[in-house]
Amino acid sequence: MTEPAKAVFLSYASQDGEAAHHIADALHAAGIEVWFDQSELRGGDAWDRQIRKQIHDCALFMPIISATTQGRLEGYFRREWRLAVDRTHDMADGKPFLVPVVIDDTNDQAAEVPDAFRSVQWSRLPAGSTPSAFIARVSYLLSSQTARVPGQARSASLPGPALREPPRSRVASRPTQRVLLPIAALAVIGIGYLAVDKFLLSKRPAAVLQSSAQIDQPAVAQSAIPEKSIAVLPFLDMSEKSDQAYFSDGLSEEMIDLLSQVQDLRVPARTSSFSFRGKSDDISSIAQKLRVAHVLEGSVRKAGNLVRVTVQLIRADSGYHLWSKTYDRELKDIFKVQDEIAAAVVEALKVKLGPTQPVAAHRSSNPEAYNAYLLGRQFHRRGNPDGWRRAIEAFQRATALDPHYAAAYASLALSEYVLADATGDAIGQRQAMANAQRAVALAPQEAEGYVSRGVLRMNVGWDWSGAEADLKKALALDPTSDKVQGNYATLLQRLGRLPEAIEVGRRAIGIDPLSAIAWSNLGQYLTFHRNYPAAHEALRRCLEINPESSFGGHHLAIVQLLEGNAVGALATARKVGIELFRLTDLAMAEHSLGHAKESQQALDELIAKHASDSAYQVSEAFAWRGEKDKAFEWLARAYQQRDGGLSEVKVDLLLERLHGDPRFKALLRKLKLPE
Repeated sequence: MTEPAKAVFLSYASQDGEAAHHIADALHAAGIEVWFDQSELRGGDAWDRQIRKQIHDCALFMPIISATTQGRLEGYFRREWRLAVDRTHDMADGKPFLVPVVIDDTNDQAAEVPDAFRSVQWSRLPAGSTPSAFIARVSYLLSSQTARVPGQARSASLPGPALREPPRSRVASRPTQRVLLPIAALAVIGIGYLAVDKFLLSKRPAAVLQSSAQIDQPAVAQSAIPEKSIAVLPFLDMSEKSDQAYFSDGLSEEMIDLLSQVQDLRVPARTSSFSFRGKSDDISSIAQKLRVAHVLEGSVRKAGNLVRVTVQLIRADSGYHLWSKTYDRELKDIFKVQDEIAAAVVEALKVKLGPTQPVAAHRSSNPEAYNAYLLGRQFHRRGNPDGWRRAIEAFQRATALDPHYAAAYASLALSEYVLADATGDAIGQRQAMANAQRAVALAPQEAEGYVSRGVLRMNVGWDWSGAEADLKKALALDPTSDKVQGNYATLLQRLGRLPEAIEVGRRAIGIDPLSAIAWSNLGQYLTFHRNYPAAHEALRRCLEINPESSFGGHHLAIVQLLEGNAVGALATARKVGIELFRLTDLAMAEHSLGHAKESQQALDELIAKHASDSAYQVSEAFAWRGEKDKAFEWLARAYQQRDGGLSEVKVDLLLERLHGDPRFKALLRKLKLPE
């Protein structure tokens, strides 16, 4: 026999959120399970499926009626009402189901509601105030669900406060005057009601949720996903102009960083969690793909110096909400909000903090500096020279506002480095190193500075022992960072320690399983280790996550060349988006196919367009074609330009024909690489 549903579905217009919260909290305090939808962001197939299921499964449907719901013949709460009415038509057992609630002075005789609502008893709960008599009534209605009572009228007299039943035959008319609910003081300053993605809310304790019949998962699936695991989805930008995504993203990343420092808590990295942005996956699907038991989602509305943050902690296998809260603060208090959220999540999941409260490395006492820092990170991720230039400007503004902002200096160093590497700017590389040094000096207990300096030592100064010391220090400070693990793996690869690089690369993927870059890097390590089947699998995964990954396509073309599959390499090369990689791969693939003219055309175009930023790639093409002198000529240019690609020279199989030449060993010595 199927266990009857025992949950209350609370349906309301978003402007009535405060009253709805009061009712939900009172029901929850009485041990009554509540499914509570609290989002403005409704619609879509995932939303529709989830809501239909929960309305079908709930024991009681509680529509909140107010001035807000009147005169609005369309809206998502109206869709919920229609679904509930449809369900009443299918119910033949006479059990009570609809429990309408009025929260203001809306005239019940003139209220615009479905006729089905008029056939049942209503409750009036001003502003969501919930007396014990109403709780008793709901408890009684729920208990009646445990036994079939044929013919029981839904309008039967039940325990509870004095309730008024509206006339059943009166046709609803439009009120002559609509009452507009004020949106509190926040509306005056530009911050209206804020909510998060559409799902259900239940504040039942985790222990109760574990015993719910709805968490009936196979034992294998339960054991495969660690209970102490959580994904932080990108917080939604709900600002008036939708121009604060960089800020909401930054807040999400801060939460990832904070929670990843909690002992025994598995937290997927940014790339994986953010990969679901704009997609239709529901919470359960996302959690399965990330292998987590819980999801934290939220949204941000920022207006001037004020910010509202709403967050929800969701039990993924049931869709139940373990905890939710809205914070209205000044921007200067945003770090306190982050700490409070992290502490609430830790408490809800019953995991332990480390010896001290986790502290994110990206903080500044100056809110404007923090804002500029987040903006710089957004620009940097564009991955092109214009984005890097704008990132540099933003990070410089952050450091001008806060000269002690270590994380801003660390990020500034990386943006300066990638721009200098792309343009062959030696002065820019030296400036990048100076800023990385400053980041370490300002915050010797933060990993960020060591990562930046380690990357620069590896790619610019070829200071391998210094780079290893920096990255090991960063690992000790932040072992759960995918960025730290990934850069350390790259260092090991370039030193020729490929088995270690592969092991660390897999650890990076464990932290960030949906990162196309991490899979691409692993594919490259496996390629240079001559494990071509495993390299194919890693690169297949990379391109499955991001079919447009130029790095994944470039590395796949190299594997195919090394395997002797020039036809496949040529087809792959033609799809590579980054031009300098595409032209390099075409020059090599055409050569292997015996197409001398086409190979030379691709190589000539590469040199004409990218001589200043692709000397290393030109040397690879000449080496593959067996033109050793020209290959060494371009390697010398790469050395003069401080080309970052030179760091791979020891393990790069495209240069294998050069290995027996004394000039190759001399180059390794100049690069301070072990022979």
